[in-house]
Amino acid sequence: MSETFMKQTGVRIPLICGAMYPCSNTELMSAVVSSGALAVVQPLSTVFAHKKDLRETLRHLAEVSDGGCVGFNALIEKSSKLYEDRMRAWVDIALEEGVGFFVTALGNPRWVVEKAHAAGAVVYHDVTERKWALKALEGGVDGLICVNGRAGGHAGATPMEELYESLADLGVPLVAAGGVGTPEQYVEALKLGYEAVQMGTRFIATRECTAHEDYKQAIVDAEEDDIVLTKRISGVPVSVIETDFVRKVGTEVGPIARRLLQSPRFKHWVRSYYAARSVWSLARGATRDGGYNDYWQAGKSVSGIDEVISVVQVVEEFGAAYREYAEAAEETAG
Repeated sequence: MSETFMKQTGVRIPLICGAMYPCSNTELMSAVVSSGALAVVQPLSTVFAHKKDLRETLRHLAEVSDGGCVGFNALIEKSSKLYEDRMRAWVDIALEEGVGFFVTALGNPRWVVEKAHAAGAVVYHDVTERKWALKALEGGVDGLICVNGRAGGHAGATPMEELYESLADLGVPLVAAGGVGTPEQYVEALKLGYEAVQMGTRFIATRECTAHEDYKQAIVDAEEDDIVLTKRISGVPVSVIETDFVRKVGTEVGPIARRLLQSPRFKHWVRSYYAARSVWSLARGATRDGGYNDYWQAGKSVSGIDEVISVVQVVEEFGAAYREYAEAAEETAG
């Protein structure tokens, strides 16, 4: 059983609360890192959704961490020069505040890797299939967040087992992302060979998350078949709960937008438009009740979530499952 992830992060439990817009609020992340797991800060969520100062938030999380780790999410798509410059400034702040774990996505991670490695930090990259993993490794990343077909938000298309098998020979730590909502599912992912698991949906349905109670209850009430992919938020498939609103508006973009998204000349402009609109629509859905037009991101792990509980209880339950698994693996190896 490899423990590279544990050594790189210093966490007591190989469990990540993934970056979520707009659900990564400070109270949620504080509870995660103070419980010995890893919380990934989503700067757009911190700065725009929750109106918090990024530097002060990072300092607070470092102060309350108890055997946990503070990570940072760098979405590195080149949709606009303004956005790229802002992300570069945020990465600099994170490094200045001693963040040692970065998660990159949606672009070439090399510039983040160069900055992070110079400061002694590590970088993992979100991937959905082998070709993107190889490109990320060319960029120098230290590990991979393996986003499978059961994930919430921007999900992949490959089952967890198949994704692991396709990446297992690459020689870097692999983190399972998608479809894990119970301690039993968590252990199954570790048994496959993943060194850690990243969860989002399970952490939304916690008391510390400031998402609207209707959103949390929708997660509790939902089953796997209630999760659908919609392109209407960002132009690419996003996993959401199929509410009455989603059924009404449909899940596909219009024919004009579809053609523009396929155009080498216009696709970046259209993606920029959708990205800006998604910041508004996702925040609206997460903070208002079910009487509003809303999008509630969630993965197929909803099938294993039957109540809203505290972050401490989540981490304790998953931590106990991890320790039992690790002890059994050690006995078998011995």
